[in-house]
Amino acid sequence: MSRIVIAAAQYCSVPCDIEKNVSLHREFIALAAEEQVNLLIFPELSITGYEIAHAPELALMLGDPRLEALRDDARQHKMTIVFGAPIITDEQGTCCIGAVTCEADGTLYAYTKQHLAGNEPDYFSQGEGGPLVNVQGYPVGLAICADVRVPSHPAQAALSGAQIYTASVLFSEEGYHDDTQSLETYARQHQMAVLMANHGGHTGGWQPAGKSAIWAENGHCIARAPSHGNALVVGTRHQNQWQGHVLSLG
Repeated sequence: MSRIVIAAAQYCSVPCDIEKNVSLHREFIALAAEEQVNLLIFPELSITGYEIAHAPELALMLGDPRLEALRDDARQHKMTIVFGAPIITDEQGTCCIGAVTCEADGTLYAYTKQHLAGNEPDYFSQGEGGPLVNVQGYPVGLAICADVRVPSHPAQAALSGAQIYTASVLFSEEGYHDDTQSLETYARQHQMAVLMANHGGHTGGWQPAGKSAIWAENGHCIARAPSHGNALVVGTRHQNQWQGHVLSLG
C-alpha cells in the first residue's frame, strides 16, 4: 500500500460559535498540511461544541457558506477533512449528528451518527451512517462516539473493506478506559488502524478526557495526546510500518 499520513485534532471548541470554530479548525488544517497529512479528523460536534440543546438553531445544511473555507482548504492541501456538526439531512428539517467529510477535491457529504446516547434523542434523529471514504487508496470507515460502543459497527466497516476506522468522539474520564480498550480490540480483531479524536476541553457540560490517539492494526498505540488542550496526533504508515508523534497547539 502507498504511504499515508493520518491525524486526529484534539480540539477545544468555542460554544455555539460556528465562525470562530471554523477559524480555529483552519489553524489545525494549516499545521496538518505542514505535516503532509492526507486525512484529518476532528471530535464529535467540533464545529459547534457539544451544545446539543442548541442544535435546532445551530444545525447546518451541507451547502452552508460558512463551510466553504474548509472546502477550500481541503482542495488547496489535497487533504480529506472530517469535522463534527449538527446536520439537516432533508427538506423536513431532520437533524442528525454528522461527521462532515470534505474530500481532497472539495466534494462534501456527511456520515450521520447511528447510535445516539444519553439525551441526544431529545434533539437529534438517528442517522444512517455513510459510505467508506477513500484516502490514498485506503478505505476508511467513519464512526461518531457511541457508534464505537456497538461491536457490530466496526465489524461492518471491516466487512465493507475498511483498513482505517476513525472515531470522532466525546469521551469522558469515566468512560475513557473502557471505550479505548474497545478501540484497541477492534484494531487487533479487524486488522484496521484506528484514529480517535476527542475534545480537549470542557464542552456542553462535559469534561472530556482528551488523550486522542492512534492504534496500529495490531492494537499497539503509536501516539496519544495529553489529557487537556489542543493537540495534533499524527501517524504515518510507510512500508507497512506505523510511526506516530504529537504536536501541541497553544
